[in-house]
Amino acid sequence: MEKKSVDARGLSCPQPVIETKRALDRMSSGTVEILVDTVTSRENVIRFASNAGWRTSWKETETGFAVTAEK
Repeated sequence: MEKKSVDARGLSCPQPVIETKRALDRMSSGTVEILVDTVTSRENVIRFASNAGWRTSWKETETGFAVTAEK
């Protein structure tokens, strides 16, 4: 199973969602961890990934949030 990571910390919306889309588009299945640093980015990434058919979860980190998308 493929695993990727996207560091979108410090990026303004909609850039975290765009970076997430690029990563998810390159994979038919696997796990992508997206690092973001704002609640708004976290919610937007979760909404986008869920609408694209990926299961999502998230956890708080020292530098923000880690959103995991799996398929």
